[in-house]
Amino acid sequence: MEKIIGVISDTHGLLRESVRKKLTPCDLIVHAGDIGGNNILQDLQKIARVIAVRGNVDRDYESGRLNSAEFVEIGGHNIYVLHNIGSLDLDPVAARLKAVLYGHSHRPSIGHRDNVLFLNPGSAGPRRFRLPISIAYIRIIGNKLLPEIIILDE
Repeated sequence: MEKIIGVISDTHGLLRESVRKKLTPCDLIVHAGDIGGNNILQDLQKIARVIAVRGNVDRDYESGRLNSAEFVEIGGHNIYVLHNIGSLDLDPVAARLKAVLYGHSHRPSIGHRDNVLFLNPGSAGPRRFRLPISIAYIRIIGNKLLPEIIILDE
């Protein structure tokens, strides 16, 4: 049975209608920080269950109470979420992680190191420089994690 994780980051207080639509089929939404307002998480929770971490701009009451990192288990896969990959303070292999999800740079990327997926969905919020507006999906099919960056035409 396939599960879809929607991965989003760096909304900075803006939840675009195109992002909402793309997240509709998701079983879980992971927000990798720089949320920019409690209303963003409330709106995302209307779509699917949300796991979120605090980014460097998240200082309001609710998002300021979020953890700076979270472990998530879905479909038998252990996933670690944080905002800034530079703050990664554990060994993903020793921690038996299948994936590390992060944001902060606004640059979407998919990579693998030692059979661990490293995924940055890019920024779904206000455009920064000439970087794309993007989110990501991780499709879980059995023991496979299939990542995909989704560039939104905005």
